[in-house]
Amino acid sequence: MFCSPIQGTVVGVVIYTGKELRSVMNTSNPRHKIGLIDLEVNCLTKILFGALVVVSLVMVALQHFAGRWYLQIFRFLLLFSNIVPISLRVNLDMGKMVFSWMIKKDSKIPGTVVRASTIPEQLGRISYLLTDKTGTLTQNEMVFRRLHLGTVAYGMDSMDEVQSHVFSAYTQPPHDLQASRAPGAAKVRKTISSRVHEAVKAIALVHNVTPVYESNGVTDQAEAEQHYEDTCRVYQASSPDEVSLVQWTESVGLTLVGRDQSSVQLRTPSGQILNFTILQAFPFTYESKRMGIIVRARYVQAKLSVHDRSLKVATVIESLEMEMELLCLTGVEDQLQADVRPTLEILRNAGIKVWMLTGDKLETATCTAKNAHLVTRNQDIHVFRPVTTRSEAHLELNAFRRKHDCALVISGDSLEVCLKYYEYEFMELACQCPAIVCCRCAPTQKAQIVRLLQERTGKLTCAVGDGGNDVSMIQEADCGVGVEGKEGKQASLAADFSITQFKHLGRLLMVHGRNSYKRSAALSQFVIHRSLCISTMQAVFSSVFYFASVPLYQGFLIIGYSTIYTMFPVFSLVLDKDVKSEVAMLYPELYKDLLKGRPLSFKTFLIWVLISIYQGSIIMYGALLLFESEFVHIVAISFTSLILTELLMVALTVQTWHWLMIVAELLSLACYIASLVFLHEFIDTLFCRTDRLSS
Repeated sequence: MFCSPIQGTVVGVVIYTGKELRSVMNTSNPRHKIGLIDLEVNCLTKILFGALVVVSLVMVALQHFAGRWYLQIFRFLLLFSNIVPISLRVNLDMGKMVFSWMIKKDSKIPGTVVRASTIPEQLGRISYLLTDKTGTLTQNEMVFRRLHLGTVAYGMDSMDEVQSHVFSAYTQPPHDLQASRAPGAAKVRKTISSRVHEAVKAIALVHNVTPVYESNGVTDQAEAEQHYEDTCRVYQASSPDEVSLVQWTESVGLTLVGRDQSSVQLRTPSGQILNFTILQAFPFTYESKRMGIIVRARYVQAKLSVHDRSLKVATVIESLEMEMELLCLTGVEDQLQADVRPTLEILRNAGIKVWMLTGDKLETATCTAKNAHLVTRNQDIHVFRPVTTRSEAHLELNAFRRKHDCALVISGDSLEVCLKYYEYEFMELACQCPAIVCCRCAPTQKAQIVRLLQERTGKLTCAVGDGGNDVSMIQEADCGVGVEGKEGKQASLAADFSITQFKHLGRLLMVHGRNSYKRSAALSQFVIHRSLCISTMQAVFSSVFYFASVPLYQGFLIIGYSTIYTMFPVFSLVLDKDVKSEVAMLYPELYKDLLKGRPLSFKTFLIWVLISIYQGSIIMYGALLLFESEFVHIVAISFTSLILTELLMVALTVQTWHWLMIVAELLSLACYIASLVFLHEFIDTLFCRTDRLSS
């Protein structure tokens, strides 16, 4: 696509979106995520199905396999089919929809979006949290903090002095200014004012920032660009560090107002425009860890060389950057997001281990970990030395093995070597660390670490990120959380849950995750209890008729029992909670109890099975013994007792009453009483009224 070569328009665009694109190569195919509680419920359902088969075989065996016993097996399978609760999956899926709705409607975590409504209860069982650094823990907004000249340093509280030095440098008499620029001036001791001026000018020139002028409604773009309007100027650069440096020079009086491929324009405090010609610029590389701008030399010849171009360019740059004068050191800070420290403290107290995976260099990652209190004050930090061979990795792992309660900082290259030769040993040591910081980590490595944690520990993982390089990690984790930041919405759209700030993660896990898991566990157990009760009553009733396949209730009553009469009270358990949300945030140790999976386990399942068998047997045997003379009315007696027992069990289980729970209880009871008018074929209503009057 080509446009007319007018200033400010696009001349040409070259776009490549093939498979070798960097973002495509760093992205893996998303997997279908299934909640752990779904797998546990499936396991319990298999056990119940096995119990169904066993009970059917026992019933046939008690008949001594008389007659066409193989047909009797199928009749008993149909008769006791309530042992396997068909409504369990429906109730759980509806509950997850309610949990997702509660998350989106929570006013304390505004902007939260649930993109995977099938796994909200996973948030209540997270053991490992893997987080990105830039844009996730930090704001991705660089702020200039300090200028150091060797003998004197200027902080945020003394920037007015820097501003005065810059102002005096451009307002002093011309002969003094020329004297300071004379060739012999470098041999004499420079004043603080001249040193500050040279440092600020160097910072204002050596960068890749381009000022762009936009229309603000009052001034159009062309006029703003011509007059260098401050209100219309926006700085654009690939690195936010450079933007913060240029913004700082503007705050002290030296403003970048224009830039193209061959020149840079600066505006002095007096309004004068200084024009600097750029002949060549040395790009930033991770090897040199610097960039530069040059006005003459040999660099063009090396760049045009046909053979060994890269080596010659590097050699020329190294020869040019010799015997230079160190003007200053700058300190730029990427500020933490709001409430990152208390959030990490909450997660740590909840028993969640936090790993920070970042592409930044080791020093930056370590400083951020300390600043965010990812590493506590009383913990040591072990920096894993760079290793390239198997023997070096073995020695360094042995050195790290001798450390106790120590955080680990390791680079991506060293991590790759350790995982290649000592995967099991490294993961064993890493899982014992209170915190891990992995720097210079590629997107594919982030996903690999998540996968190894899942395979080696069997625990649930949660990955948090904000950029496209975090998508693979987010999709690989059991719960992926995307933060909407300055790097776009790629991570947010690919995640299971989307938040606007990192601090919202604490409430998402401690409150919603915990409640969703406990409610799902209680709901599934009650649905199983409801089905086992009626199946036990059927077994007792069949034993009265010498283990014959005689149905106790008609199909309409069985369907109504699971839907109309008990569905609302049982499903209202999705509104129950054991503690208030403020208490759950204040005592994150409550979350730690859920990591063992106690709310829904084989132990609790067995307890509810025994309760169901006990209650079903008592109801049926009690009806047969107390109303022996009224045997024809056993259906009305037992069915009414069954419904009242289920409603009473729900009422006794509720820990925090919600008004909808009361409505559900009363509505179900009213539905049953009202339906007696239509169930006269199955239940003798005259007997119920007579019995009530006699009592």
